[in-house]
Formats: sequence, structure tokens, C-alpha cells
Amino acid sequence: MKVSTNMHKSVLLEETIANLNIKEDGIYVDATLGYGGHSSEILKRIPKGHLYAFDQDEEAINYSQKRLESISNNFTIIYSNFVNLKEKLEDLGVTKVDGIIFDLGLSSPQIDDEKRGFSFMKDAPLDMRMDLGSKKCASDIVNNYKEEDLRNIFYQYGEEKLSKVIAKRIVEERPLHTTLELVDVIKKAVGLNYFNKEHPERKIFQAIRIELNQELKVLEKVLPDAISLLKPKGRICVITFHSLEDRIVKQTFKKYSETDSLYRGLPIVPKEHQPKINLINKKPILPREEEININSRSKSAKLRVIEKRNIDD
Repeated sequence: MKVSTNMHKSVLLEETIANLNIKEDGIYVDATLGYGGHSSEILKRIPKGHLYAFDQDEEAINYSQKRLESISNNFTIIYSNFVNLKEKLEDLGVTKVDGIIFDLGLSSPQIDDEKRGFSFMKDAPLDMRMDLGSKKCASDIVNNYKEEDLRNIFYQYGEEKLSKVIAKRIVEERPLHTTLELVDVIKKAVGLNYFNKEHPERKIFQAIRIELNQELKVLEKVLPDAISLLKPKGRICVITFHSLEDRIVKQTFKKYSETDSLYRGLPIVPKEHQPKINLINKKPILPREEEININSRSKSAKLRVIEKRNIDD
């Protein structure tokens, strides 16, 4: 697969790298390697350190392997979902790191590769797998889930107010095999006026993708693990692209930046009940107008950053 690194520049790249506070001998983790945008910039800055990069997309790994090798050999790529972050690093003898990046959502090459089925604008099989080795695909959800389950997924993960009528129409029309077949059924279900105004296909595709890849559940599990891996003064940078992701990140960071509720107000709080992290930015960092003009997909991006407090875990 041919990918232009210039065409697919990572979102909020400069802001993320700056907030990571990179040390030349540090150990860093890119939990979402993708096509190597963030990893490349980290690797350039750690001649005496090491980078561990995670991804479950073999096409992205194959591309990024060559890209990173052109910079240095101070890296290890781990073929795994980042939900296994702590376990996989410990297997390699890594128990503490200086910084971690999460760039959530899809990369532009994944969206643009029509055979992957992520785009609602190109006809392709209903796939949407981030891990191409996985047996389950979007078609299994669309064609086999009960109407009630589809409705709940569309409402919860897509925040689509017409989830009920869309789920009902899908069940009536299935089996569906391609992305544009699904778009057509959504259009029939909601009517042309609502379809053109509210673009429910975006929300439905998002919901199916989140359900298939278990994106929110994985995020909820990995963030506490990531915080526990940080050295004092180590940082985590998380880029989100929709409100559901951002809410999880915001709530998790808030929880770990506060004293345990049972101990608030006490003159002495035991270390294990003190805040684990400091919020570097209480409000998310947003893309600059120049970046949005160059890459419209960056418009919804939000960057949140935390730093590990200098206390023992």
C-alpha cells in the first residue's frame, strides 16, 4: 500500500510532541502507531532512548516499520491492540515509561482504502475491522444482531435520535453486503430531508465500528493501566475525535487527579489515596485554523494531557 507521509500528517502533531516533554534517553510508547506520524517525531528526539509502538493493523505496521527504520533502530513494534499495553510491555521487561501517546479513531489511509469498508462514501464490503486478522466484521453486526441490539448500539455509540426506525428498516431489508447498500437503507428509513440535513450515516457507521472493535471498552480499561506505567513527571497525551471518547478520557483523568473521596479534607492523606496525576490542560487543546484548513478531518480533534505526580504508586 502506497501512502504519502506528507498527505497523511498526524493531527495535532506539534502540540502533542511538545506536550510529551521528550527526554533524549526516555522510554516512550505510541499506543496507536498507525502510519508513524507521531512515532517518527518521537524517534528523532530519543537517540539514547527507546520507543515501543502498538498497532493491530498489519498494513500500517508494514509501512511504519520502513518509515521508522529510516530514522533509527531504537524502536520495537508490537502487533497488538493497545488494551494489552501493560501486559505486553511487562513481557518485554518494561515496567515504567516516560510518556505515552494515544491517537484514537481512524487514520486517513484506513478511511481512504475503500476495501476496508470504513467510508460511507465508497462502495465496499461491510468490513470495518481495525485488526484484519479478526473473524468478526461489520456485516456480522448488521445482518445478525437483533433489532433491539442494533437500536441500542446506534443510540449509545452513534447518538442517533432515529436509531429505532433505522434499526427496524435494516432488519426488514437485510441481508446487506456493502457499505452503500447500508447507506441506502438508512436513507430510506429516515427520509431524504433528514438524511441530507443530519447525516445519520456518519453516526451509524461510527456506532458499528465502535461496537465491532470495542473501542470504548478498550479505552476505559487501558487508561488506568497507562497511568500506572508512568514514571514520576511522565506524561500521557490523548487525542480524541468524538464526544464519547473524549468523555471517557476527561472522566478518567478527573478521577485520578483528585483525592479519594473518603479522604478529602483530612490533614494527612495516605499516599495511595492521593491524586495520581496532574491535569496539564483542564480544557482540551484544539487544532489551529491552519490545520483545519489543510485537513478537515482534524476539526473534531481534542488533545488532553496529564502528568504523573511525584509520589509512589
